[in-house]
Amino acid sequence: MTLPELNITVFSDYVCPFCYVGHHRLMRLRDTYDLKINWCFLEIHPENDALGEPVASLQYSAQHWQQLLRNLNQVAQEEAIPLADITLTTHSRDALLLAEAAKSLGRDRFYRLHEALFAALFVEGKNIGDRELLKALCLQCGIDAAFADAAWQDRRHAHRLASNFSLARRYRIESVPSFVFGERVLSGVVSEQRMRQAARQALQQPAPA
Repeated sequence: MTLPELNITVFSDYVCPFCYVGHHRLMRLRDTYDLKINWCFLEIHPENDALGEPVASLQYSAQHWQQLLRNLNQVAQEEAIPLADITLTTHSRDALLLAEAAKSLGRDRFYRLHEALFAALFVEGKNIGDRELLKALCLQCGIDAAFADAAWQDRRHAHRLASNFSLARRYRIESVPSFVFGERVLSGVVSEQRMRQAARQALQQPAPA
């Protein structure tokens, strides 16, 4: 059976744990749709050190951060999404440039790298700001390590990141993750149910009985 094609634009960053959860939820829609996703990467913490730093450096209040963690861990447990204790944040620009470049390698290798980047930080607790780690992830995903060096030097990928911010402003998006289904924008911790509802509306499909 041919699945209906669903075009979605997603604004995301690999250092955002809620983007990681949102990715897992969105991928579950593949049982119903042929997903065509325009991944628009936004660097949300350009001030972060590529050497990695404790999440306390993000200057959230202790109370706010603990509430975020409780919400995140609850979602991860309910949906069986693997999640390590989050103690590290890092610089994401190199990972985002690499992901932009990997789009040219085809869907399979892009998604292998895309998921490996999320897993490295949020499952294995590794620093995805480390270029040597990024090259190792490339090799694990069947991508030559030299591809990463080329991605960081090619100004076209930096221009794409800049254009992603322009597109986000057009949609009036102020946070990640944000998901654009047709004319509808969903931001934040979006449930799978809301994603499915937005997908039906985007394709003007009737809700199931």
